[in-house]
Amino acid sequence: MTTPTSLSLKKIYSGKVRDLYEIDAKRMLMVASDRLSAFDVILDEPIPEKGKILTAISNFWFDKLAGLVPNHFTGDKVEDVVSAEELPLVEGRAVVVKRLKPVAVEAIVRGYIVGSGWKEYQKSGTVCGISLPAGLKEAAKLPQPIFTPSTKAAVGDHDENISFEQCEAIIGKELAAKVRDTSIALYSAAVEYAATRGIIIADTKFEFGLDEDGTLTLMDEVLTPDSSRFWPAESYVEGKNPPSFDKQFVRDWLESTGWNKQPPAPAVPAEVAQKTADKYREALVKLTG
Repeated sequence: MTTPTSLSLKKIYSGKVRDLYEIDAKRMLMVASDRLSAFDVILDEPIPEKGKILTAISNFWFDKLAGLVPNHFTGDKVEDVVSAEELPLVEGRAVVVKRLKPVAVEAIVRGYIVGSGWKEYQKSGTVCGISLPAGLKEAAKLPQPIFTPSTKAAVGDHDENISFEQCEAIIGKELAAKVRDTSIALYSAAVEYAATRGIIIADTKFEFGLDEDGTLTLMDEVLTPDSSRFWPAESYVEGKNPPSFDKQFVRDWLESTGWNKQPPAPAVPAEVAQKTADKYREALVKLTG
């Protein structure tokens, strides 16, 4: 099962992974599919049960972090808004959420230097324009977490890293500061908990919206292997990129094919899709016990 296509609710948005359906003026149904996006291209092959695993991980974090910032949950149950016939299509992969005005930047927090941040640091000693101490090795822990926002790209386009000043220009100074401070607080709390479960959260991306009163509200997904880099603490060594619990496995496979990262992506073999699904499930089990 990848994505329900026959819900009687009106579909209002289809993203890389999630589909949104209208319930009424204030609420919508958010459904996580088994689609996987890598290098901003949606792969043709679904990852088995991925949507259910992502939903379970997100729900766990929304609950755990609820004291730090309001979130998008309405408190309504999926079975109250979906017919009995359609419930099996979305069970375990859907949540009832508030309709919010999205904040127009991606809120990224990095606690370790890796990926695009490492590439930039090697060239200029900075990450997203933020100067960092000299002599850091790949995957090194940063002195403190840094907020590195990016633009929100449309499906198929690439998000672009921006400076904090650009972030202020897009969403306003006051909101930019609130998003930064809230993101770092969320990341720090999550890092502390994950450490007790043998997981390092190297970086993550949060999405926020504003409710009708202008209250900053956490939405979309939280601290999943799609929006974060999870490393097993036992195999972490400074100086090399550790194996991760996320879609890095399928990314590495795609890189090995020599693909130019333009659609369409190469067909992912069933065993690669299954191994990726196993990585997602391992993260869920480790985090939630």
